[in-house]
This record gives sequence, C-alpha cells and structure tokens, in this order.
Amino acid sequence: MTYRCNFHEIAKKLRLDVLEMSYRAKTSHLASSLSCVDILAVLYSSILKLNPQNHRCPERDRFILSKGHAATALYAALAWKGIISEEKLKSYAKDSSLLEEHPSPKLPGVEASSGSLGHGLAIANGMALASKIQNKKFKVYVLLSDGECNEGSTWEAAMFTSKHSLANLKGIIDYNKWQATERSQEVLALEPLSEKWKSFGWSVKEIDGHDPEKINEALNEESCDLKKPTMIIAHTIKGKGVSFMEDDNNWHYRIPNELEYCEAIKEISMI
Repeated sequence: MTYRCNFHEIAKKLRLDVLEMSYRAKTSHLASSLSCVDILAVLYSSILKLNPQNHRCPERDRFILSKGHAATALYAALAWKGIISEEKLKSYAKDSSLLEEHPSPKLPGVEASSGSLGHGLAIANGMALASKIQNKKFKVYVLLSDGECNEGSTWEAAMFTSKHSLANLKGIIDYNKWQATERSQEVLALEPLSEKWKSFGWSVKEIDGHDPEKINEALNEESCDLKKPTMIIAHTIKGKGVSFMEDDNNWHYRIPNELEYCEAIKEISMI
C-alpha cells in the first residue's frame, strides 16, 4: 500500500471521528478541525516517534496543538495511534471527561494545555531547547493557526527559536484563510507571510496542506535545514472534506443538524 493510500484512509477515519464527536457533543470548531486533519494524519502515522504503550517515554517526539480549538482532530489522532481508546472519544465534552473542548495535559498524549492562542510556539521552544541542552534526540512539532500569526507572542517566540538555532523544532501553520469572524487577511495583513518568517531567521516551505505526500516530504528530516528551525505554511481549506462546509466560516461555530450530519458522513465516506 502506498503512502497516498495509507494517509487517505487515515484522514478519512479522523474526519469521521471529528464529525461524530462534534455532532454528538453539539460543540463548535468543527470546520477548524477538518482543515488540519490531513496534517495530523501524516504526523501521527509517519513522522512522530511515539510509543503508545509508553506515551511518557522521555525520548518521544513532542507535538503541541497550539490551535487548541481543533481538539477533536487531536483526539481522533490519539485514538488512531492507540494512545487513548476509541471508546473514550464518546466522552468528548461530557462532564468530568478528560476530552475537553480544548486539550488538557491530563489526557495521555497531550503535551500542554492550549487554546489560548499565541502560546504554543513558546511552549515548543522550551521543549526544543531542553532537548538541545540535554543532548536528547527528540524533535518538537507545533501546529499553529494563521490567526495566531496576529499575536505578538508568536513573533517573540519566533525570534527565540532562530536565536537558539532550534533546528529540532518544526512549525506548521494551518493557513485556512479564516479567523473566527473574518478572513485572516482582513483582520491583519498576514501577507507576505513566508517572507515574514524568513526575516525572523526561519527556513520556510509552502505546501498544499491537503496533499499528504507533500506534507510528509516537508516534515521529513532529510528535506529540512539542519541549522535553522523550519516553518511549513500549509495552505488548507476550512471544513475540508464536506462540500457545504468548505470555505464557509459559518461552520466555525455552527453545529450540523441530523440531515447535515448524515450528508457529511456520506460525503466523507465517499472520498
């Protein structure tokens, strides 16, 4: 089986799990989770060095979901990897559940609390610097939203990363072009985003964030600068996988009704 087929089937399962969790719990941020599913499918199936039987292994790679509102995508990936059970997904957003609407490190496989945007890169910096100081081999990966690039804390962290030559850190921006209420470019002028990151001392790659082979290639160690941190700008579509949700920002908060849920399941299953 080729990478493309593997990634395709994994991403399909993650999308179905994300939809099921959101529909059952009646929670928002469904479209934000769907836009980053392909990235997480590649990370958890091909890139991250993790041991499901020992998820706290000191040598494990670290992943920070800085855009914590996409928690359902992370939970689906953790279940696929075997770090949490498939059954646990049914408890999402219920009272006393560890599967909260934003990730909590109380849950196995979650490295840090996130969702207060603009802090994930700084947390990843600390982990990457610790790996470097302690001569460890683990890598650190962090997934940001494009809206987080509005935050001064993100750019302060970006300077820190390049200052300390943290080539063991790789960032990915889920560039779906939307924030909660407006187009990202209309909220603040993000472009030229690639040049901004380069000017902060990063190696930058721009890719199709729904092409698993391109994602895998961009994250692969052999293709990365060994002296600089790498930022991957992944161009994505909010609500990817469900035609009536794609690039429609109403689904940042909307919850599908039964008819929409059934149609979405049908569309994802036929991908």
